[in-house]
Formats: sequence, structure tokens, C-alpha cells
Amino acid sequence: MARTPLLQLSEIALTFGGDPIFEDLSLVVQPGDRVALVGRNGSGKSTLMKVMAGLVEADSGTCVSAPGVSVGYMEQDPTMEGFETLGEYAASGMDPDEAYRVDMVAEGLKFDPNGLVATASGGERRRAALAKLMAEAPELMLLDEPTNHLDIEAIAWLENELKSTRAGFVLISHDRAFLRNLTRATLWIDRGQVRRAEEGFDGFEAWRDKIWEDEDQQRHKLNRKIKSEARWAVEGISARRKRNQGRVRALQELRAERASQIKRQGTAAMAFEGGPTSGKKVMEAFGLHKAFNDKTIVQGLDLTVQRGDRIAFVGPNGVGKTTLIKMLLGQVEPDQGQVKLGTNLEIAVFDQSRAQLDPDMTLWDNLVNDPEMGVSGKADQIMVRGTPKHVVGYLKEFLFDEAQARAPVRALSGGEKARLLLARLMAKPSNLLILDEPTNDLDIETLDLLQDLLGEYDGTVLLVSHDRDFLDRTATTTVAMEGDGRATVYAGGWTDYQAQRGDRVKAPSSVGKPLSTKGKQNQQVTRKTGLSFTEKHRLEELPAVIARLEAEIAKLEELMADPDLFTQNPVKFEKATDALTDRHAKLEEAEAEWLELEEKAQE
Repeated sequence: MARTPLLQLSEIALTFGGDPIFEDLSLVVQPGDRVALVGRNGSGKSTLMKVMAGLVEADSGTCVSAPGVSVGYMEQDPTMEGFETLGEYAASGMDPDEAYRVDMVAEGLKFDPNGLVATASGGERRRAALAKLMAEAPELMLLDEPTNHLDIEAIAWLENELKSTRAGFVLISHDRAFLRNLTRATLWIDRGQVRRAEEGFDGFEAWRDKIWEDEDQQRHKLNRKIKSEARWAVEGISARRKRNQGRVRALQELRAERASQIKRQGTAAMAFEGGPTSGKKVMEAFGLHKAFNDKTIVQGLDLTVQRGDRIAFVGPNGVGKTTLIKMLLGQVEPDQGQVKLGTNLEIAVFDQSRAQLDPDMTLWDNLVNDPEMGVSGKADQIMVRGTPKHVVGYLKEFLFDEAQARAPVRALSGGEKARLLLARLMAKPSNLLILDEPTNDLDIETLDLLQDLLGEYDGTVLLVSHDRDFLDRTATTTVAMEGDGRATVYAGGWTDYQAQRGDRVKAPSSVGKPLSTKGKQNQQVTRKTGLSFTEKHRLEELPAVIARLEAEIAKLEELMADPDLFTQNPVKFEKATDALTDRHAKLEEAEAEWLELEEKAQE
């Protein structure tokens, strides 16, 4: 017996600003569907979801939900006029006897229903909108970036709730782990076309790449055919003009077909330029203690950050991750302890609140005016890592068109704001990157590129993120802030942290102790291993450092295996040679250090 669809879109067409977003779009959402909606930033994902929710009216076509089916939509920027508290907004429209469900959801999502709307942050408003949707429990849920502004514990709670629900849902998210764990079908928006695959996000990238490969092969065949027909037209048309006019028209049609093909959007031309090499020790913290009123942020923390480290700070929202980073940078004074910063540091900061962008200024003005650098004015060029570039040209490298250059920043989507902030960040050389929630709103392709760039970056990275997949791909060390001043260091990313945390619960003497100089347990570990806590931490992280250096050496050797590199690009060859020598020296140094510490630990 055929199921009645929850929602059906038929021949939808929609145009904004003269450009079609969708044409002849049809799709069906069935009961129990768990669908990932994916596509590049600006491809129309949120717009399509608003069409499905009935909030945007299409130019033509129909959007029909089954009789009696409730459709719920999580708004990214909810309107809360007329409500005093976030809880009142979340419970609005619900039966008073069921309003208790808002409190249950609020506990899982970690937001205060009594919080005032007038003073609520954007993240608190979004959590209230998500709580409203989850408490209402409609038959079809439309979720647009629900994990933004959630910490990992809240993401895990939401993931479990969605796994257990009988409702259908369509989900937009940049969080690969979240998508992989939840979805069983994928809708992919690409250049105005929506394709559906009956498998979850885990198979999306292989499916996408196969479609693009087939498309490239067809385009190659078309180009070859046009070239062949054009040669015939030049060489033989004068002798056979009347008899072969049909072939000439066919050539024109082939050219028209090629012209009508929409080129795929490329990736942003992003690059980090390492500044002058920093000292070997980037920063060192001794006995840090910090508290606000009765809330302890960190207690008795010792931490050494070496050049080239990728250190992730994880923990619940409000635990003090950003405060700890500011203490390490010397921007916030600890109550006790001290921080020593290394030499020759050039710091670049990606702020999760996007506070470095003025929403009322244009993209152009946000690039050429930089109060932190003391730069202001009406210039038409920007210095990009020491080279002048025209503002519009530089914006195009980050996938903005010329018309957007003079538009206000407030008109941009979340992903576009993140790309603009990265454009500012990457214009300056640096050797220490501070990335506070950099993944929010970025599409999958841009995230892939950012991860690759961080892997190749010569400097040091301090990272705050709730994206588990991004942590696994990026971090070499994870500092878990678990509340009450506890900070524990683990080698590797999120998955490594979870595995080691399990080991710690079974055997308290195993890897992953709190970074504290206090307590008998810590003194016992020091006596047992013969190592200081800084040495123990260094011994734990050295295998990841060695593996990274070996991978970099392999890449450089592969590059230099090209026999034409020296003759065609001698400068690049020279840089690669210097880099290879440097990596070999660092590898030898790291291996010797590991042997020395391992011997000391055995003693």
C-alpha cells in the first residue's frame, strides 16, 4: 500500500534579483524520511526549506502537505516581538497542558526559559527556536543549521532525540558527524537542480564526485565534437554550402548547448601565509587559576604550547574556553599563576561572534578599514600578504561577485560572513591562529579546504570548536574543560579524547590526567613516571608531531620527484628543498626527544 507523502513540491520555480534559484523543481518527503539537504553556500538551501515551510511563495508550482500533517520549521532568526522571556516564545501556540515539554527540551539544549528576550544573544534565540520545534513535535521537522551555537553535549542530546523520533525531518547542517549519524537520504542542490540519493550523507561525497566526473566526461566529448565540426566547417563548407546547412545548424546548436551549461562554483582561493618563524615555545602557563564570583574557570593549570601545535579546547558552552585562550594570550589576567609568551608572535584571530565585521559597512569597506592594523580610508586596493590586490578581485577569490562588494555585510548569509572574515584573516601574515568556532555556516567544500590549509600551515593553531569531525581532522592535542576548574589534556582529536577518557574512567593512572599541580594523585603519577606534567604532556603529543612531520616530508618528496620542477619553477624547487631539510631536522629532533622522555618515564 502506497504511503501518503508528508510534503510534495511540484514544478517549483523561484527567481530572486533576476536570477533563477529553482526551475521545474519537484520532490517528495515521505513519512519517516531522514533527509540531509546539502549544497554550497548561496545555492538556495535555506530558501528551499522556507518554500517547504510555506514561508516563501514560489513564482510557480505547488507545495502541498498531507491533510492533518503538521510541519514545523526552525527559524535561524526568529521574531520574538511580544514575548518577555524565551520560554514564553518557545511555548507559544502550544496547549498549556503540554508546555512542560519546553522545560524538558530546554534542559537538553541548555538554555534558560526564564531568560529575557530583550537581552538574549543570537545563539540563545536560536536555541529557543529549536526548543519550540522539538517541544511541538510535528510530523515533519525542517531544521536549518540546528547545531550552530550548541556545545557537544547539547548536540549529542539533540542527535539522540532525532534518532528516536518517529517524525520525518529535513536537515541542513555543516556538521559531518551529525549528518552521518542521522540521515538516510540526501537532497543535493547544485546550480538550481535538486537531486536525491536514497542513502545518507555518509555516501554523499562519493556520489557527488561521480556525478561531477560523468559531467566532465560529457563536457569533454562535447568539446571534441564541436572542435571536429568546426574544423569541417572551416575546411569544407564553401564547396558544399547548400547540401550541408543542416550540419552547420547542428554545430550552432552544439555551441549553444555548451554556452547554456552552468559552470560549477569553484572553491575559495584561500591561503594562510606564515609570518616570521616564532620561537620554539609559543606560550607556557604555570599554575593558572581564574574564577569569576563562585565559578572557577581553571585551577592549577600547567600547559606548554610548542611551535606547530594544533590544540583544540572543548567543553560545554560557558565553561570558559575563550577566557582560557585570552589568558594564554595575555589579554585576561589570571588570579594566580603566570603565562610566558614566546618570541616573534604574529597573531590572527577568527572571532565566533564576527565582531570584527561592521554589519552596516560594505564588504569593500570592511576589507580596506582595519582598526586593529590602524588602516582606514577609501582605498581600492588591499595588501594581501605583502602584495597589493584590487578589492573586487580579492573578493572574487572568496566567491563574492562584483555587485556584493558595495552591499552591506548585514545582507550576507552566515556562510558568506564567515568567508569574508576568513578573507580579512588571510590577508595578513601570521604564525599563531586563534580560531573560535570557525566552522559555523561554512559549506562542506569550504570546510574541506580550510582543513587542508590548517594541515599545511607552518604556524601554531589554538582552536575552539564543537564540530567533532573538524576536531578529528585538525587537532593534534585536545584540552577538555569539564567544569569546576578541571582541564585535562589528551593526544589527538575528538575521537581520541573519547577513547582515552574511557580508559581514564577504567584506570585512573592512564593517559589524560587533569593539568593541575595540586593533589596527591598528581604527585603519585609524577613519582611513578619520573616525568613532570609538562614532560608527560610532551611525551603524549610527540607521536602525533612525528606522524605530521613524516606526512609533510612525504608530500615534499612527492613534489620534488617531478623532474621538470627545477627547470620550470626554480623558486618553488628551492623553497621545497629548504622545507624538506627543515622537516628532516625537526623529525630527527622530535624522535630524539621522544626517546629521551620515554627512557626517563621507564626509570
